[in-house]
Parts: sequence; structure tokens; C-alpha cells
Amino acid sequence: MEVDFVVVGAGTAGCLLANRLSARGSVALIEAGGNDRYPWIHIPVGYLYCIGNPRTDWCLRTRPEPGLGGRSLLYPRGKVLGGCSAINGMLYLRGQAADYDGWRQMGCTGWGWDDVLPHFRRHEDHADGADAMHGAGGEWRVERQRLRWDILDAFRDAAVAAGIPAVEDFNRGDNEGVGYFRVNQRAGFRWTTAKAFLRPVSGRPGLAVITGALAERILFDGARATGVRYRQGGELREVRARSEVVLAAGAIGSPQLLQLSGIGPAAHLRALGIEVRRDAAVGENLQDHLQLRCVFRVQAARTLNTLAGSLWGKARIGLEYALFRSGPMSMAPSQLGAFARSSPDVATPDLEFHVQPLSLDAFGQPLHEFPAITASVCHLRPESRGHVRITAPDPAAAPEIAPNYLSTPGDRIVAARAIRLARRIMAQAPMARYRPEEFRPGAAAEDDADLAAAAGRIGTTIFHPVGTCRMGADDAAVVDPALRLRGVERLRVADASVMPTITSGNTNAPTLMIAEKGAAMILAGGTAGA
Repeated sequence: MEVDFVVVGAGTAGCLLANRLSARGSVALIEAGGNDRYPWIHIPVGYLYCIGNPRTDWCLRTRPEPGLGGRSLLYPRGKVLGGCSAINGMLYLRGQAADYDGWRQMGCTGWGWDDVLPHFRRHEDHADGADAMHGAGGEWRVERQRLRWDILDAFRDAAVAAGIPAVEDFNRGDNEGVGYFRVNQRAGFRWTTAKAFLRPVSGRPGLAVITGALAERILFDGARATGVRYRQGGELREVRARSEVVLAAGAIGSPQLLQLSGIGPAAHLRALGIEVRRDAAVGENLQDHLQLRCVFRVQAARTLNTLAGSLWGKARIGLEYALFRSGPMSMAPSQLGAFARSSPDVATPDLEFHVQPLSLDAFGQPLHEFPAITASVCHLRPESRGHVRITAPDPAAAPEIAPNYLSTPGDRIVAARAIRLARRIMAQAPMARYRPEEFRPGAAAEDDADLAAAAGRIGTTIFHPVGTCRMGADDAAVVDPALRLRGVERLRVADASVMPTITSGNTNAPTLMIAEKGAAMILAGGTAGA
């Protein structure tokens, strides 16, 4: 097969890229996973049955993490059309204007807040309508949640009492405040990038969507990328690109394919017997948000623990969703959010709370039998840096994922401050009627060292890996500000892996923006200012 553009990965970025590029030329979209007809993808609470399920998740794991007491974490990555947008938390969060202005100041021309805002707005369909910050009529639906909880309202009021202002919208450049998250849903169903960007153009001439196709190598003619070799149904196949090859396989998949193709840390590739095409920092600079799941027992409160603890409660949940598409089955994993500063000397919020009216020991474990609330908090701008490295020349072999959580003194200090802030909010008057009692990490941890150690015991990923194909103006950057791979012609990366630093919030919406801007640059001939 020969097409104008080959796009690898039909996830959050790849579906949008295929939509935009196929409007101007022929596109082959290669996806290693399968179709998205699994029913639990589309019911919001179905993430419980998709994460850790080999039907929809690659079921990757981190290496044992020293900062987490040697624990290895489940590291979900979407394995269907729509990628992680089919299994994620559905939260629409752009980050802060300062994130993107910081990219521009690092030399990434064309990536400041004013530059990227039009690309956020272009594909947005905000239920509250268009204004200077939001778009309407685009493909990517953004709605208010279809439920509320008294105990979450009380947490919101307690956060306000602790000095965090109440806000309606986290997506106007300054996200400081507390309020309910907006979600990527339509009428109570999950909205994925496959639904938004692929289905409307499924009959478009020149667009080929190839599923069950594991990309094994990028093909080259000298220093020029010419296509991709992939395996489908046990057979090796090739697709050639007349114009460009675009990688959109995410912060794990894109560096993995580049390293398999000989582009990466030379010594590591040689040790695996892979011929080095270009020595590059591919797979380095991994950043992720570590969430600290602070759990508090409560009394006289309606929580999901108690509601789902009986057959009648479960029946009521199912009936409410069947009749109204509302209630707990329409629930994103986190409903209430708060962005706050860990210290007065922090310029913009560096903590994010994901608050849930439930508790459990770990993802996939049963809910606790007692009523409880979880105030999960993560450090938005971690100093720790990790890596993604292939472990064998076999494309089917899982790579080594090493986030290096809590590996710097600064990250450990912020972790201690985050737990203290969670405690301070729970101690405010609006929570008093629920008589909260700290269950995890436990009130015995008080000084910085004890709290940092506790953070290592309760910390887990919130599934935001970025940065492994870093964009920059310096020679050490993997891609330039036009997303072109340095030292290689006609090859770009347009997904979360290009972020030079992680955004101050959830990463799905920024990834869509990167794909939108990337497509515009490709169609404009490659200029970073597109």
C-alpha cells in the first residue's frame, strides 16, 4: 500500500490526525489494538472493566520503583480504537497558560498559550457554548457531569474555608480553585476520539484504518522515512508514505517504535543487537503525575461504598442510569477537583486534587465496607525524570517503564505538603458533621520524612506519562518545534511524548491540542507557527 501519510497509533492523537490529514490526502492509520465495540468502553463507569483488561488495555507495568518501596505499578495504555480516550477518566483539563508559555520560553516557538488556544477551541464542542476561551460545534464534546454528592459539596466548601476559591471552569488559563470537573461525555455516554474523529469520516475515500496491526519498524531510504512495516494476523506487511510518517503511539509506544527502528540511546540499542541509525535521547525525560490517595472514614454520609454495598443499592444505580443516563454509572473516576499551591512561594497551583465519594485499597480491589471519601492529590510539576527503554528487539516485548517517582528532595517535600493540605481541608468546619477520620496514610505520620515515606507507600500513577520524545530548540531535543524528528526527513511525532514538561493537569486535552496543531503544521508545509 502507498498513501500520502502513514499515522501510527489510533489513540487520542492518531484519530484526530487521521481526520485532518485525510481531508487533504490519503492516510493509512495503523492500530495494534482492535475495534471499540466492547460495551464497557461506552458506559462511563466501565473504566473499571477496561483498565487491566487485555481486551482494552496493554496491561503494562512499571519496573519496581525505589521511591515507592519497590512496588511495581499497573500502567494502563489503551488497546482499542480511541486509545486511552476509551479507558481514561474522561476529564477535560487543558492545564495552565504558564505551562505553554514556559514551553515557548524554552525555545518551542509557536507553543505559547496564545498560540495553542485556537487549536484547543477548533475541535471543542462545549455544552455551555462558545466564548473567548471555548469552542462549540467541534468534534470533541465537553459536558457537565450528571450527578452530585452532598459529601463532595461539603469538601468543596471545606476547600474554600481553607483558602482555595470556588470556580466554575478550570480551563481558562488559570485553574486555581475548587469545583466539579467537566467531562468528555455525550448524553451520559463516554465520548472517545474514535467516535469524535474517525466515525464521521469512515467513508472518506483515501482513509484506511488498519486494526490488529503491530508496527515493527519504520522504513528508511537513507535519512528519509518512507513507511512502516507492521505485523497483522501473523503476516508482515508494509505501507509506504509519499509525504510523511507521523507517530502518534503515545509516550510509551512512540519511543518504543523509534528505538526498535534504531533511533535512541546508542549504547542501549547496541547492547540489544539493534543497528543504530541515530543516537538520540528517545525514551528519556519520562514525566508522570503520582497521586497520593488520602482516605478518610466518614459518618452519616452517602458514599458509593455504602450505596453499592447492597443488592438494592446496585439495582438503584443501574435503574437510574437506564432511565436517565445519570448517577454513579455515569460517573467519571473523579468528580470534584481542586487546584492549589503547596506553598505561598509557588507562582501557580502545583497540586491537583481528585476527590471521590468512595475508597478502596487499590484500583481493581473491592470498595471498603465503611463509608469513606478519597482526597487523591498529585504534584503537577514533578522534578523526577524517568525513561522508557525497549528490553528486546522483539516488538511484542513490553518496554521497561521507569518513572523514578519521588526521586528528588523537592518532590518528597511537595508530597509531604500535599498530605498536610488534604488534612487541613478535611479539618474545616463544613466537614465536621461527617466526623472524618484519617484512614490512609494514617495520622501517625507527621514530619516531612515520615510523610514522604507514607507518600511512597500510598502513591500510584494517575496515568499521565509524557515527555519521552522531547520537543525543543536545542540539539539534544528529539523533535523540533515543528515536531520533526531531528536528523531524519519526513518523520514526525505528534502525541504526549513531545511535551518538554508535563502540563499542570490531566493530559488528554493537551494531547489532542498537540495533534491538532501538528496536523496544521504538516498541512502548512511544516512551519512551527501554524
